[in-house]
Amino acid sequence: MMRLVCALVVVLAVARPLCAQETPRTLQKISAHVYAYVGVTNASPGGNSFGANCGVIVGDDAVMVVDTLVSAKEAARLDADIRKVTDKPVKYVVNTHYHLDHAWGNSYFANKGAVIIAHANARTAAPRSEYAFAHIAEFGMTQADLEGTVFTLPPVTFDDRLRVDLGGDVAVELTNPGPSHTDGSITVFVPGDKVLFAGDILFTRYHPNVVEGDIPHWIAVLAELEKTPATIIVPGHGPLSTVADIRDMETYLKEFDARAQELCRDKKQEDAPAIARTIMSRLPDQGRTELPYMVESNLRRRYLPPAEPVSGGKK
Repeated sequence: MMRLVCALVVVLAVARPLCAQETPRTLQKISAHVYAYVGVTNASPGGNSFGANCGVIVGDDAVMVVDTLVSAKEAARLDADIRKVTDKPVKYVVNTHYHLDHAWGNSYFANKGAVIIAHANARTAAPRSEYAFAHIAEFGMTQADLEGTVFTLPPVTFDDRLRVDLGGDVAVELTNPGPSHTDGSITVFVPGDKVLFAGDILFTRYHPNVVEGDIPHWIAVLAELEKTPATIIVPGHGPLSTVADIRDMETYLKEFDARAQELCRDKKQEDAPAIARTIMSRLPDQGRTELPYMVESNLRRRYLPPAEPVSGGKK
């Protein structure tokens, strides 16, 4: 199995029961031109996209969707909510990164004529996405969850920056700040509204997925984001955030990485639960109650050596 696949669930026996009572989402108006699904609790895989946030930016001529959630079903639910606030066409979709909970609803909007935009490395990561799409049970999902979903790569990509005009005085700035959560994570800034979508560069109240993260560069990216002119920050997961949450994320990454490296030294996969409990007890209290099983997932997939294969030979 691919070690760096976009891992969101390892301990599925734990993940599914925790998600039994999903929190209904509403499309919240957060500024003059911006709406968002934000702050989901009791995150689940298929039913609310692991708690992933997404956004809707409304210009005079067009609508942009920021992240399309985990399936065509979830994207259709989002589109129905968009139609309650505007009849303007969804012309653009932006993926803040390629992970399933942020990009697997692409096909729904592509079928309606929207242009999908992402960083160039979102296409490079296609084999990992294709693996996940073919092994959805490993991520706590079922075929019913993905009914109508077609794996769809972004046809339009960029390297550093891209500006998209939605009409009137609404423009959107897409920026690759450098390697962080993935090597293709981007931010989406609406300067007129001072709203920043940070994608999974920022997790607030959630334990983050650090499996593919370039942690030293990720910390540096967060330090730069502290200078943002935005007054409203939408994280990839969690409630509306502030610069204080960015600083908390920096602290978490530093503490988690240092402790994980120390505690996983000379350990094996079977040690993961005990190490996870130790780390959870030592991390700073930042109110991270969502996706606690990500701690063990991160240890297994990033810090501990893979389990040795069982020999199939005869004795």
